[in-house]
Amino acid sequence: MSRIMSVPVLRVPAADAAIGLGLAVLVLAAGVTGLGPLGPAGSLDVGAIVLAGAAAGVLSARRSAPFPVLLAANAITAAWYFLDYPGRLITLAVLIGCYTLAAEHGRWWGLAGWGITAAVSTVVVHTAFDVRWFDDRAVNALSLEIVAVALGASVHYHRAAAVSARERAEQAAEIRAGQARARAAEQRLEIARELHDVLGHTMATISVQAGVAVHLMNRHPGQAANALTTIKTISDEGLAEVQILLGALRADGGTPSHGGLAHMDRLLDVTRATGTPVELTVRGERRPLPTPVDLAAFRIVQESLTNVRRHARATSVQVKLDYGEDMLEIVVRNDGVTDAGPPTPVGGNGIGGMRARAAALGGTLSADARPDGTFEVRCSLPVDGSP
Repeated sequence: MSRIMSVPVLRVPAADAAIGLGLAVLVLAAGVTGLGPLGPAGSLDVGAIVLAGAAAGVLSARRSAPFPVLLAANAITAAWYFLDYPGRLITLAVLIGCYTLAAEHGRWWGLAGWGITAAVSTVVVHTAFDVRWFDDRAVNALSLEIVAVALGASVHYHRAAAVSARERAEQAAEIRAGQARARAAEQRLEIARELHDVLGHTMATISVQAGVAVHLMNRHPGQAANALTTIKTISDEGLAEVQILLGALRADGGTPSHGGLAHMDRLLDVTRATGTPVELTVRGERRPLPTPVDLAAFRIVQESLTNVRRHARATSVQVKLDYGEDMLEIVVRNDGVTDAGPPTPVGGNGIGGMRARAAALGGTLSADARPDGTFEVRCSLPVDGSP
């Protein structure tokens, strides 16, 4: 079975091919009509056409091999002058070569190419026109060549600056994307914490009320009905919060603000429905707080009251909010005792979770038994919400 070997094809940019062809036509037309700068006084022949075609060919490859193209352009130009073909527009091939070398490889390559071209031009002008070294025509040629190099170098560094700016923009976009992913992960973690707190609070309250209902079902049906009504209310509210949290997860949104001190009355009513009186005291002017602070304060009070219902036989609970200029002080105090008698140390992971919430916002939290036989949770949160 025969195999067909593919040979890579050199792709010549259409613009470069057009430049080379245009130069060849221009050089030949100027030689025929005598237009343009005066040069040698000979006439055109087949050799002139071959040189013009060669110039067109090498310029077509100027971007892929700029240095060999410049050497070839110098050789073609020198041959044009030594063969006494009319016109000097053939020198445009050298200028294009100088510009391209500097544009592709920078000023040092451009200066190296200019040095070679300057030497060739000086020798060609001196020999072809039989004039002194560094005649005006030689100086003009050297000046045009250095201008071509300077223009090419400026284009090279402009392109490099554009590439660098694009790379920086891409890196910045990648960094922003990484930060957005990190924020999304952090938001999801926060939502997971909220979901844990909502479920813990709701299930703990339902458990207490269900126990009350079972205990009173036969002896006090009316009170049992009240307990079941409380369970229904708490279940509905807990389900609504869970739906909001899950909706935020699906939408990749931030932590929803369903909780907050604006809902404090609802939170206290849940504890009151269990038969435990709750007194709320507010000092200072109640005002809107940053969402993280507002939500953390609500969850800390919620967790404290949940722990009271789960672990203490409290006859009263006091909740105090003190709106200071820089800090929000939260105090939840209960007189509950365990079967053994001493004040209840609110156990489990509740205190650790509350401390973590406070610490994340630059605040502090303590939970200790007091000398008067009560148990107190005290928290201070900066009102600006920053650690």
